[in-house]
Amino acid sequence: MDSRLSRTTLRVRGYHLDGYGHVNNARYLEFLEEGRWAYFDERPGLAAFLSRGDLAFVAVNLNIDYRRAAVAGDDLEVLTRLSEIGSRRARIHQEISRVGDGKVVAIADITFVLLDVATGRAVTIDGEIREAMAQLVLA
Repeated sequence: MDSRLSRTTLRVRGYHLDGYGHVNNARYLEFLEEGRWAYFDERPGLAAFLSRGDLAFVAVNLNIDYRRAAVAGDDLEVLTRLSEIGSRRARIHQEISRVGDGKVVAIADITFVLLDVATGRAVTIDGEIREAMAQLVLA
């Protein structure tokens, strides 16, 4: 597996389900967030920029395409990668697949900005943090 890609697995539990016996659409957002947390856990150099407390990655847009239902007992795999860096925003691409058959359950793109915590404003992604991120881009 490419080192720029993060892989997280989880099992669908009963509390993830809606009244139809499928994973509730809002739960996929939690699965995706779990994947993003794992992505940063595996990249302590990038996470170090955020641990200082003056900068934060903040999601500003999420697009998700639900492909098929997941049900209780399914093991899911969340693949996460940094797919694009602009001057003021970046994008993470994620895919959720069933482990058993490899079928894609959902695909998402999350656009985020680098926020100056003190001012509450997005800042340019440049310097050392841009260099660190640029090495991780997998288009």
